[in-house]
Amino acid sequence: MADQYAQSGEDIQLSEDKQPRTDDVQAIRWEEPAEGPVLVLLDQTRLPAEEVELVCTDPQALVQAIRSLAVRGAPLLGITGAYGVALAAARGFDVRQAADALAGARPTAVNLAYGVRRAEEAYRSALGAGAGTGGEAVRERAAAAALAAARALHQEDAAASARMAEHGMRLLDELLPGGNHRILTHCNTGALVSGGEGTAFAVARAAHRAGRLRRLWVDETRPLLQGARLTAYEAARSGMAYTLLTDNAAGSLFAAGEVDAVLIGADRIAADGSVANKVGSYPLAVLARYHHVPFIVVAPVTTVDLATPDGVSIEVEQRAGHEVTELTAPQAPLAGVEAGGGIPVAPLGTQAYNPAFDVTPPELVTAIVTEWGALAPVTGEGLSELCSRSRQVTMS
Repeated sequence: MADQYAQSGEDIQLSEDKQPRTDDVQAIRWEEPAEGPVLVLLDQTRLPAEEVELVCTDPQALVQAIRSLAVRGAPLLGITGAYGVALAAARGFDVRQAADALAGARPTAVNLAYGVRRAEEAYRSALGAGAGTGGEAVRERAAAAALAAARALHQEDAAASARMAEHGMRLLDELLPGGNHRILTHCNTGALVSGGEGTAFAVARAAHRAGRLRRLWVDETRPLLQGARLTAYEAARSGMAYTLLTDNAAGSLFAAGEVDAVLIGADRIAADGSVANKVGSYPLAVLARYHHVPFIVVAPVTTVDLATPDGVSIEVEQRAGHEVTELTAPQAPLAGVEAGGGIPVAPLGTQAYNPAFDVTPPELVTAIVTEWGALAPVTGEGLSELCSRSRQVTMS
């Protein structure tokens, strides 16, 4: 890494000696140069063309990085939110204001608010413990407490990722004995969304390492192509056998009998087991049910939101219409188009329907895999028991 850090929200090219290893993607890290603490993100809008790091020195730059999808994915957003509170505290910003802005940056992703509030609570508790003494020392201790909470969440997510991979592999072997799995996945659920190796992608990677993955089918995931740009990127780095397909080709793939299981992640799981995930997930669940193919959701328990009673109650983020009406060029300029601009693919003034997520009802979900095991069938009672058990173990 260069000695001098970019200013807030700017990006820097990874130096040759800092290029990630073939099987190692580091999506986020905290660093403390002489100029003050920074949060360093691998800018996912620039992948796969180039690996560029975005260095955030203030909460607003981090909010923008979240909204622009430079950093994304439910577990990683929780980690990012927690580090964002720590950054605000360490840099002397208004922590409550920063926390509120971060928590609301992407409303569907429950992990984001969870990470923010966890670090904020640690900060407030430390301030309360030093009440009456005042001074800079108390604020420093409170900032350190927020950072410790963020680091703890980061480590917990990495451990959860490994356990989800184990539980997911066990479930696959039960449902599909003999291995040689052909798995279809949607969006991106690997190391780019996690403190570890991911959620659904971590299961596929475990199958690959065990020699039991025949093919990973990768939905391109329109309109922002997270599958084509990011999952294919991670699959290639891992040496996996993978094939990219357009989202609307999935039906013909099922009809041809080429899919053994669907594995996806989740951005929020309601109390009844309804699953919000990247738009396009629900049609896959319908296809899987019709073709008698297991549809498996892999997510940590922090993605389960018992305060949201059902799928209808999940707030679904609506994104800008230009993501649908234009082809964007985030990595490099195209002919006559500046980087970040777009090539119109629809008549000027066309309205676009662009939800970031859709919701799959629990009756279409074969199982939900968490770090505490697999839940099948998916019921509200089962989810509540699973979350209660995880809290008991965490507190003991």
